[in-house]
Amino acid sequence: MVTQALSQVLSGGAAERVLDRTLRAHRLLSREQRQALAEVVFNVGLWRRRLGFLLANPEAPPPALLFAFLHRLAGVPAGEAARLAGLAAPLDLVSEEPPSLALRYSLPDWLAEHFTRELGPSAGDFCAHLNVPGPITLRVNRLRTTREALEHRLRSESVETRPGSLSPLALHVVGPRPNLYGLTSLREGLFEVQDEGSQLLGLLVEARPGETVLDLCAGAGGKTLQLGAAMENRGRLLAYDPDAERLDRLLLRSARAGLSIVQVLRAPPEGVLADRVLVDAPCSELGSLRRGPDLRFRLEPSSLSVLPWEQQDILRRARRLVRPGGRLVYATCTVNRAENEAVVLGFLREAPEFRLVPPGAGWLDPSCVRDGFLFCAPHLHGTDGFFAAVLERGDG
Repeated sequence: MVTQALSQVLSGGAAERVLDRTLRAHRLLSREQRQALAEVVFNVGLWRRRLGFLLANPEAPPPALLFAFLHRLAGVPAGEAARLAGLAAPLDLVSEEPPSLALRYSLPDWLAEHFTRELGPSAGDFCAHLNVPGPITLRVNRLRTTREALEHRLRSESVETRPGSLSPLALHVVGPRPNLYGLTSLREGLFEVQDEGSQLLGLLVEARPGETVLDLCAGAGGKTLQLGAAMENRGRLLAYDPDAERLDRLLLRSARAGLSIVQVLRAPPEGVLADRVLVDAPCSELGSLRRGPDLRFRLEPSSLSVLPWEQQDILRRARRLVRPGGRLVYATCTVNRAENEAVVLGFLREAPEFRLVPPGAGWLDPSCVRDGFLFCAPHLHGTDGFFAAVLERGDG
């Protein structure tokens, strides 16, 4: 069972889907066995390159990788690790430290080289944090409650939290991962699960009651809901995404959140003049790699150069939708200047009526600002990696 699941993940299967199928096929497993299976599938899937180095075999089979993980990384005695991995005897492991960033932190070579170019001396620290699970962060729905009241309510449901330091809407779950989706407070729409860095993107829009606000790449609508709460459910909130199923989920989430001003657009908006436009653009998602053990191995290097063309096209469409005096926020969850700074600077050359303004003036932690843009990252702020530019259109 374990070997089969690992083989599927190592062959390119999505770890979460493989684990879900495996658990469904073995429903009699105890809670401890299910947790152990998840730990093995996720950790061997994540650390595969370092484990291959320890075995002096980049193509080592799943039982050998499992042994190397259990013995060297989890500290299980060699004999017991061999037995658990289904091996007749322990295997010899390399004693030296991995010589490269890619092998040390289990990354494809091209990706480690990219992070080195992007982040310089801090690349190692960044990559180390990609191998640590991110916190579970909640965003309070201010239409329903306050952060302080939500903290008390969750405590009554046996979930301990602490306030975030960057977003006034954030609560971090403390302790073991709870079943959030079983909580009455979630069903009542008191909160959404949302990374603290992602919350900053919505806050940068600075949406206000009574305005017309457009979420141009809404997805399933986490930031749309955040914008609606900031608008106090007053005004006009438009949400577009090419994925119709995501928009359907947004409508369901809006009802749960008590939000009635959301207008879902089934076709790209034309002829709209909005006070605020958010472009949370499709991107290579390098900033959220810690959210899945296999994501880094399913990425294509070409995405880093292909996606900027799509991002530039979306910004060109957004340009026509911002009223004079309005605000446009461009955001990604990646660490790639070609998708971030270069896209924005190219847009500003084409659109001289817009200017770059400091992000979050008066409220954003200065550590989140780099060269006039928002930049937050796991090794600096404990968030996923995010980039944003705040652009304002002249009155003329």
